[in-house]
Amino acid sequence: MEARQAGKNALLAGFAISFTGAILFSTKAILVKLAFRSTHADALTLLALRMLLSLPFYVATAFWGSRQEGNVHMNGRQWGWVIALGLLGYYLSSLFDFIGLQYISAGLERLILFLYPSFAVLINAVVFRQRISRVQLIALVLTYTGIGIAYFGELKIDTGNPNFCWGSFLVFLCSITYATYLSGAGRLVPLVGAAKFTTYSMLTATLGVLVHFFIRQAFGNHSSLPTGAGSGMLWGYGIMLALVATVIPSFMLSAGMKRIGANNAAIVTSVGPVSTILQAHFFLGDPIFAEQVIGTALVIAGVLLIGWKERRVGAG
Repeated sequence: MEARQAGKNALLAGFAISFTGAILFSTKAILVKLAFRSTHADALTLLALRMLLSLPFYVATAFWGSRQEGNVHMNGRQWGWVIALGLLGYYLSSLFDFIGLQYISAGLERLILFLYPSFAVLINAVVFRQRISRVQLIALVLTYTGIGIAYFGELKIDTGNPNFCWGSFLVFLCSITYATYLSGAGRLVPLVGAAKFTTYSMLTATLGVLVHFFIRQAFGNHSSLPTGAGSGMLWGYGIMLALVATVIPSFMLSAGMKRIGANNAAIVTSVGPVSTILQAHFFLGDPIFAEQVIGTALVIAGVLLIGWKERRVGAG
């Protein structure tokens, strides 16, 4: 009885940790939009601050992991893939995402991003020749129908924004690049370990963002990272983006996955779009409209269906 109760408590703790991590991750778009409004900083500056302030935590994780027993030493080919996927999945994806957020609402951004499981299915089908099942096909139809309904509903509201389609396209690219990263990660993680892969891909992405930022500073007409008392608000947003929306939830989701498994954790994170829409309504004043609610429900249903299919395949 005690062992069963302990197992149930561990399971509940895993769900609670994963749920909280998903909520914290969903604050990213809200913080970025608030920073745009309050500080008038550009996307690359905000992203550079986020990555710079996250860097010490991932360096410490890499150092700690390298001293653990059972640490895997990657070969040259594995290093190459980690670097390539890190640049694709966190540098380019984050850049597309932050720039796109300048032009579209936080709720729509989260919905478009939430297409990445369906893109991962398509990538695995095209690149790795994995057959798309009937359930997955239904899931794809649901997700894309949901995005279409939400998108055109928002288009009717945001009629005065000339960059609406451009911002949507950039976030769409973010979802594709992140799905590609996940597909590659699925092949590398069993070889090098999840923590090691995530840590070094994040370090690679951070280096890419900072190099991009400093090249722009050297050859462009942009100011450097903010200094002085007047820039406290921007640094504050940078700290919140790094800790609240990046470092803390990434470790929480990792801990949650260890307790309840990757598939269950993925299902729990489907709360993300709903959380972002509600936060956008209360903190940014964004409206909640019928097309958005219907589209969100269809997208989440499609993602859950993909997760349910993967879970059944794994169990078989």
